[in-house]
Amino acid sequence: MSQISSIAVVSATSRVDSTTAQIVAHYRDMLERNHGCSSELLDLKELPLDFLNAVLYQKDRNSHPGWASWQSKVNAADKFVFVIPEYNGSFPGILKCFVDALQFPRSLRGKKASMIGISDGTQGAALAMSHFGDVLNYAGVTTLALRPRFIEVNKHWDGQRFSNPIYQNLFEEHVKQTVGM
Repeated sequence: MSQISSIAVVSATSRVDSTTAQIVAHYRDMLERNHGCSSELLDLKELPLDFLNAVLYQKDRNSHPGWASWQSKVNAADKFVFVIPEYNGSFPGILKCFVDALQFPRSLRGKKASMIGISDGTQGAALAMSHFGDVLNYAGVTTLALRPRFIEVNKHWDGQRFSNPIYQNLFEEHVKQTVGM
């Protein structure tokens, strides 16, 4: 019998009212409804307000009460799902800051991750996932090969699910493969 994994789903933007957060909610719902898996939400818009000056690059980050709970959630997770919007041809800077603040290398090394890229443009965050994949590889994370790119996402997203059946099927396949990895 396989061990149940602890899955953290990361909304990789700090933008308020983002499509990313809606897609993350749908992902978590699919994990629960279709696979009976609970997940931990890591919504980067909820990072401590003083994250950049009181946490990032400080020697004793875990003395910050707001950051210690984030670090604990990352440490507890076996798998991560990163829903990554495309920002200027790459991933959001807050995502890199988040990874940089983690205890290196033990926070991520030996763990597994999957990625989904979204954009309003026609690239579907392909470069964003490539760039972030390099960061994860450096940190010693094994990544899922399936990396869906949802282009022109707001044309195919109704606020709760993908209206495009091809997108929805690909999304469901990604959830299934993430659970099985």
